[in-house]
Amino acid sequence: MVRLKRGRERRARTHPWIFKSDVADAGEVEPGGVVTVVDAAGRFVGRGFFNPRPTLCCRILTWDDEAVDAAFLARRVGRALQARARDGAVLEVGRLVWSEADGLPGFVADRYGPVLVVQCLTLGMARVRDDLVAALRSRLGEVPVFSTDDTVVAGLEGFEPAARWVDRAGPEEVVVDEGGVGLAVRPGAGHKTGVYLDQADNRRRIAGVAGAGDVLDVFAYTAGFACHALRAGARRAVCVESSPEAVAGARRNLELNGVADRAEVRAVNAFDELRRLDRDRARFGLIVLDPPPFARSRTALPDALRGYKEINLRAMRLLERGGRLATFSCSHHVDETTFEATCREAATDAGLRLRILERLGQAPDHPTVLTVPETRYLKGLLLERG
Repeated sequence: MVRLKRGRERRARTHPWIFKSDVADAGEVEPGGVVTVVDAAGRFVGRGFFNPRPTLCCRILTWDDEAVDAAFLARRVGRALQARARDGAVLEVGRLVWSEADGLPGFVADRYGPVLVVQCLTLGMARVRDDLVAALRSRLGEVPVFSTDDTVVAGLEGFEPAARWVDRAGPEEVVVDEGGVGLAVRPGAGHKTGVYLDQADNRRRIAGVAGAGDVLDVFAYTAGFACHALRAGARRAVCVESSPEAVAGARRNLELNGVADRAEVRAVNAFDELRRLDRDRARFGLIVLDPPPFARSRTALPDALRGYKEINLRAMRLLERGGRLATFSCSHHVDETTFEATCREAATDAGLRLRILERLGQAPDHPTVLTVPETRYLKGLLLERG
């Protein structure tokens, strides 16, 4: 049993995260095991997985007095799949289970056509991985499942990260269709689970405003934005990406979509390349900034905001008149207001007037919970230079 300090139950009744600083007494609890959480007076609050090792020591799974077992997990998985069903069919490509947003904090499941990729982000979820996979297969059939855990998170939580097919091997590569654009996925390779599915709608949306000019795709990963823009009629694309694995993926996707002859992949540091392009007075009709999270903790926030301001200022100066900038932050420590203010400061320092065409966010298969603001992590602006 985990007993909270007086007053800490108010947040814990709507938010699943409990930190060590919230806990008055944890007693003898098995790491990764299920615990009952009570308030200072001993009243039931919720039930979840506990791990004394990380600062975020407990994640509540349910606020009802019910067992957390294989049947419970199957119900939660079923609810998540139902929420994503269209005309009775589950998404062929997309996020099927999204951690806290689906009441399964610490577990992610993505579908790429005939393959599932799952990720455990807590010791508790790693211990029930087989139950979760069984629940998914009971709804989707005996699909091959690849487990790809984050090594940094696994180290913090104290479990061995999985990077393997669960039982039988699936295909080495799957090509998924995203609005007429083919994207290659190699289970176990690359960032996240293979493709940044949270940007799927934004890739299609931004391609529609790309125009016929030149595109600069910065932090391009596997060139998803560039592929969409080129297929929509852009003249040329420059993709900037420093990861060798991502560079190989970008070249594969450009070739797959028949646009490699109109694209250049530059394996260089994004900050350095933006400065060089600025010095050379290069100009683009569309620029996409989709960096990794600059702020992985609150202590990193000041440096992160300086980084966001720097890349946005440089990108704004590279826009031709009437050009568009799609700029994003996926750091949940950077809220929408702060991100917009940082972009505003960049525009002021650049001496440019930019119109907000649209505020952008994550795809609907990454739902947001009102009382868990961390689930609203991806925010973006589509701007136009006057």
